[in-house]
Amino acid sequence: MFKRLLKKIHLGIYIFWVVFFFVLFYPVLWAAAKNQQKNFSLIGRIRKQIAWLSTFLSGFYFRIKISENMDWSRPYIICSNHTSILDISALAILCKQDILFMGKAELLENPITRMFFKTIDIPVDRNSKISSYRAFKAAQQKLAEGKSIIIFPEGKIDDTYPPVLQPFKNGPFRLAIENHVAVLPIVIHNLWKLLWDEGATGSRPGRCLIEVLKPIETQDFGVDDTDTLRDHTHALFKAHLNSDI
Repeated sequence: MFKRLLKKIHLGIYIFWVVFFFVLFYPVLWAAAKNQQKNFSLIGRIRKQIAWLSTFLSGFYFRIKISENMDWSRPYIICSNHTSILDISALAILCKQDILFMGKAELLENPITRMFFKTIDIPVDRNSKISSYRAFKAAQQKLAEGKSIIIFPEGKIDDTYPPVLQPFKNGPFRLAIENHVAVLPIVIHNLWKLLWDEGATGSRPGRCLIEVLKPIETQDFGVDDTDTLRDHTHALFKAHLNSDI
């Protein structure tokens, strides 16, 4: 009981810092949102600062392992496994370029994530083919501008506990192939042990390993190879998640 109480208190501390820094930066975000195209990088940098400050002060730390020297000057379709709301902060902190998230439209209902999904991110209503088509086209435009897009190919955080890697959706891989953009796999290890899903069981401080794998080039893939690329990427994730760290 006492341990559960401590985890709830720690979650409250984390939420406090997220809200505190969002409110602190809100005037700048509000002004930047008036010209979101021009201020895209600024809005992204503010998100990174909110993520870094709130996680650091809550005792969440990330050890990042990069497979090779990364070229952050080129756009990627960044794919990551998804087990925690902290995944978003971890990826925002890690990426050293202009990024945006493509995620579920329900994130527009949260006052904090709404600010970013109304400015730089791309919301998708998974029950609407029109919404999915518009999101796909918006993503193509952002890739053409040299921005990277983060997509969780599992589609959502699954209810299974402990988490198990779920099948990947085709969307991110078709987007990468059609736009001749490399897929960048980022494997997040055991972050769910610190804060699972949205934190119904509370949270605790600790360290998480994040692996940035070698980009998967797509120039030799056609649209008919989408399943092959998807399955290859899924196998990479499964192998790394099951390896000793």
